[in-house]
Amino acid sequence: MKKLPVISCDEELNQRILQVTERFGAFWEPIFFRDKDEALEFLAYELPDVSVVNLSDDAMDTTAVLNTIQSDPWLHYGGIIAVHRRRDEARVSELVPNSQIISAIPRGEFVSSFFRVLKIITENRNILFHRDIQSYFTGAVAGSFVMDNDPFNVRTYANLVSNFLFNANYVDRDRRERVHVAIFEMLMNAVEHGNCGITFEEKTRWLEEGRDSIDLIRSKRNADPAVQAKRVHFSYRITPERSSFTIRDEGSGFDWRSHIAGNGEAQLALHGHGIKMTRHYMENLRYNDSGNEVSFEVAHQHRSSNIVPEIFQNQGEDRYQDGDVVFSEGDESNTLFYIVSGELSVQASGHELGRLTPQDMFLGEMSFLLNDRRSATVLSRGESVLIPISKNVFVSAIKKNPHYGIFLARLLAQRLSRLNARVASSG
Repeated sequence: MKKLPVISCDEELNQRILQVTERFGAFWEPIFFRDKDEALEFLAYELPDVSVVNLSDDAMDTTAVLNTIQSDPWLHYGGIIAVHRRRDEARVSELVPNSQIISAIPRGEFVSSFFRVLKIITENRNILFHRDIQSYFTGAVAGSFVMDNDPFNVRTYANLVSNFLFNANYVDRDRRERVHVAIFEMLMNAVEHGNCGITFEEKTRWLEEGRDSIDLIRSKRNADPAVQAKRVHFSYRITPERSSFTIRDEGSGFDWRSHIAGNGEAQLALHGHGIKMTRHYMENLRYNDSGNEVSFEVAHQHRSSNIVPEIFQNQGEDRYQDGDVVFSEGDESNTLFYIVSGELSVQASGHELGRLTPQDMFLGEMSFLLNDRRSATVLSRGESVLIPISKNVFVSAIKKNPHYGIFLARLLAQRLSRLNARVASSG
């Protein structure tokens, strides 16, 4: 059973959350918090995969809760389902792009939309594993989903996947936004033009009249049972090296060759730039012959910068060039290093034992914690940036934020598990 913290004093909303989660059997266990400090304490120690935050709560400053979570995304890695009233829509829209929000649900659409979001998360829950677990995946993270023609699903999936890649240090902030745009645009094309059959000219007239394209999609869906029956098929595969995505609709397709060749009408239009942006942002954009299936990829940035924990942000950074020695075998271990960026080679007795990147987070933590001398030599491969953390700073950080100790314990447990697996396989 997955714990689902709900930060809300709205009893009607809380009751509806309880009713929706019951539809998933015993999978979700909602835990309700009506006090800000109690909620933050739970988040700090339990590190839940998903939280629900009522951003329009009149009895509690839930925006302060969200800001606290956002101030230290290193720990609060899970996704946030935000609920809001229409009056706060503009403010919430500003929060979404640079936050862990998976979905922002208007209060009036909550029941059906909340069920959809939970269904997506439940069926793709492996994509919300915490970073200390995800870091040691040896295979691929893969998933697929069949969705109807509701644009609400589109934004949820775009947020879910792009946030995961960013938090896993597979992409930086800029590339996260590019992945989000590509998935959103291609899913919307599948819904809008593929399944709903909305033409370029029809959408142009609609927008020129000052109307919302979402309303056009819903009018098509609601008016035609055949459109209602069509589905969009979305699948992803995430390996340590790259992510690939495939999107297929059940429409008749389109002449993608002429569009890609630049013969389309979208160059100066109000819309129609999705394919152009995806080609620019992603790699290997491909369509099937009929044009109702598209696939694209993004290469991961293994040396991209890590998110620096708030408690370490005031520490100075050390920069190393290619071949520089960070520390040598036999040195005293007075310092723990947080890996901001780069790649580091771990060597002993003249042999390379492995390499560390921002996905590994820490360097030299075992000898540091055990008061032992360094068991290996570490050199920078290319340029690397590290934050040295003294024992005094580390102990003070744990005293101030005890949950950092829990996080580090989880990280070490995963490394020991990986080491034991290697020993077992070699024996």
